[in-house]
Amino acid sequence: MAIRTRITERFGIETPIIMGGMTGVGYGPLVAAVANAGALGFITAHMYPSGQALFDEIEATRKLTDKPFGVNLTLLPSINPIPYDEYREAIIASGITIVETAGRAPTDHLPRFKEAGVTVIHKCTSVRHSASAVNKGVDMISIDGFECAGHPGEDDVGLVVLLPATVDALPDTPIIASGGMADGRSLVAALALGADAVNMGTRFCATVEAVIHQNVKQRIVDATELDTVLVGRTLRNTARVAKNAVSVEVAEIQRDPTKTFDDVRHLMAGVRGRENVLRDGDVDGGIWTSGQSQALIHDIPTCAQLVQNIMEQAERVRERLTQSQE
Repeated sequence: MAIRTRITERFGIETPIIMGGMTGVGYGPLVAAVANAGALGFITAHMYPSGQALFDEIEATRKLTDKPFGVNLTLLPSINPIPYDEYREAIIASGITIVETAGRAPTDHLPRFKEAGVTVIHKCTSVRHSASAVNKGVDMISIDGFECAGHPGEDDVGLVVLLPATVDALPDTPIIASGGMADGRSLVAALALGADAVNMGTRFCATVEAVIHQNVKQRIVDATELDTVLVGRTLRNTARVAKNAVSVEVAEIQRDPTKTFDDVRHLMAGVRGRENVLRDGDVDGGIWTSGQSQALIHDIPTCAQLVQNIMEQAERVRERLTQSQE
């Protein structure tokens, strides 16, 4: 099943399937596997200590695929300074022409990206922020529904409403559907609601090429839509994470609105999740993100098998819809 959209045409990709940036997951080998499968993947810049290290990862990834891929630049407050300017210049020097940004609007980076011919996709969680980002000059929007892993914002609007509302507000802007996307049914539904592509994060974590522990992949397969927890609500920095001993403890502490981040800092440390969980496989060893889409994930295929399965299921859905109209 060939599906052509504004995004597949602009980027020269075979399918309207995207794997956005993911901390602890978005390394070059996985991104290359996604690209070789006909989808679009993003290396996650802030996992690298310097612009040069990011540049080297981009070059190494190019040895694994001759197909398009991009870089994610997540602009968030950090305890330790992040070399964003170095990352930007490394992206431009490497010849990468697709960047996914998240967090605050990438206003200060847009002039250089525009000058270099880089297409900027900005991830948002509301219609108003999407419109603001487009007014500031981003080229595309990845709209994140409440179902998503990571940061769903504070409005709690599901994608089935948020997506078409964003499409209506920005008819001339390609829109990517993110949050709850995991299979061919998701793809067809998103296209029907006006999207030009879908973004799948949790689904690509449960693949052979994802460099995370098998225990984590299996936990995603075994989990249901109820096995996530919202943390950071009282701090207005909500994150959807996998339900485990640590996330439940954090959520319980944060039921008290007087508690601050310092009260849970030791539990929510990113290095704890990356090392104990993603690397070592202790699924109760720290905080790690997972979306409600895990309820739709039942296997751990290669990226090539996954993309093929999604497209074949999308074709079956299309055929069923066509037959129902005859």
